Amino acid sequence: MAEVIVGGCAGAVGPDAVPWLACWLLGQPARAAATRVLAVDGRSGAGKTTLARAVAARVGAAVLEMDDLYAGWDGLAAGIDQLVDGVLRPLARGEPARWRRYDWPRGRYGGVVTLDPPAVLVVEGVGAGARAAGPLLSGLVVVAAPDEVRRRRALERDGATFAPHWDRWARQEERYLAANDVAGRADVLVHGAPVPGPPAATRSAASGR
Repeated sequence: MAEVIVGGCAGAVGPDAVPWLACWLLGQPARAAATRVLAVDGRSGAGKTTLARAVAARVGAAVLEMDDLYAGWDGLAAGIDQLVDGVLRPLARGEPARWRRYDWPRGRYGGVVTLDPPAVLVVEGVGAGARAAGPLLSGLVVVAAPDEVRRRRALERDGATFAPHWDRWARQEERYLAANDVAGRADVLVHGAPVPGPPAATRSAASGR
């Protein structure tokens, strides 16, 4: 099993990358005023939520799921706008973040959610690492897994709801990931295919966000 040392954080690039990622994140500068923001991006079913929650628990971070920001099944772009304009830019001014949480069963946005600036915020979901968000991110992690693995996971989790919309959502993901060069800009790439324990990470050669 290979070892990686980045910024003084030693950890295995293998079954459990969470301690290394947590150490690495806390060594990154805060770019949204005093808040360190970690984006965990990637396609549906890749393993983003599991990893994001594990890292957040390790460092005591607040978690924001992009699912709360999207404007329904055609609303990926609207979710990114909410992230940048309602969450990241206010935090960068030292102000509370505010966003409207989407009510999926009702098909419309609900009330406004307010978050006082946390020390660390983990944003999880496709769109979290958008180019427009990049200057305010302390780190960008991209999680990937084979298509058949992603689809099986997603449909096992949300099959009755997600199955009719899989293709339309996948097209939005493809356009977004290509237009924003998300994998190319990543600080860390995570292999989310099934392995014993949490996903494993490799250090990316990204030159910037």
